Amino acid sequence: MHPMLNIAIKAARRAGTIINRASLDLERLNVAKKGPRDYVTEVDQASETAIVETLRAAYPDHAVLGEEFGHQGSDQAEFQWVIDPLDGTTNFIHGFPNYAISIALLQKGVPTQAVIFDPSRNELFTASRGSGAFLNDRRVRVSGRTRYHEALLGAHWAGSAGPDQGNGKFRQVAENVIGVRRMGSTVLDLAYVACGRLDGFCGVGLKAWDLAAGSLLVLEAGGLVADFTGEQGWLDSGNVLAATPKIFTQVLGTLQGGAAQA
Repeated sequence: MHPMLNIAIKAARRAGTIINRASLDLERLNVAKKGPRDYVTEVDQASETAIVETLRAAYPDHAVLGEEFGHQGSDQAEFQWVIDPLDGTTNFIHGFPNYAISIALLQKGVPTQAVIFDPSRNELFTASRGSGAFLNDRRVRVSGRTRYHEALLGAHWAGSAGPDQGNGKFRQVAENVIGVRRMGSTVLDLAYVACGRLDGFCGVGLKAWDLAAGSLLVLEAGGLVADFTGEQGWLDSGNVLAATPKIFTQVLGTLQGGAAQA
């Protein structure tokens, strides 16, 4: 295992201990609102602090980009850690066990190491560029699903939690597949694509910390990742499609042929 991946795993498990401990007494949490439907707790902040301390103790010259505390380190650094210390905070504060820690290492802007850790299930997803994707040390692959109408997708788009599943091109996607799930944690959705639990994921307006680790997992598990034009601008635009190859092609065709509104 790559030594940088080992350090990321150590950081994720340290943060997972903080999160699991807090999950035992959710009523004592201090919850603040960052924006509409966007919450933060002291657990998010403590988790990110623990992760950053662990990473920077090992690699003090690396830059860090975290959801809670932003950018730290040199803008010219070759290596940058991208961190979501608790993806699925709304789920967490409701005691709904679908949340995870995401840590990715970018080298010159390209994801090379990835860790997604689900502390409530003790599931550890890892990947190193060129070395495959793993769940608890067992190699995983995307599903072998080939028929669009049989595909189960994860989603993060306007209306994807509602009965109409959005409008325009996204509604067309929802109407053509067997089901769409919005479970509240993008990083877990991407990890589930990598291990075959979902056949694809489509998301709009996401951040680098939502995508960096999960995208590498999907690619290393044999899937495809792109923006809605089929290009590699998803990390900047936040608009992403990740899926098994056959499903990817069909969903992308629907997105490109559908109405422009989200």
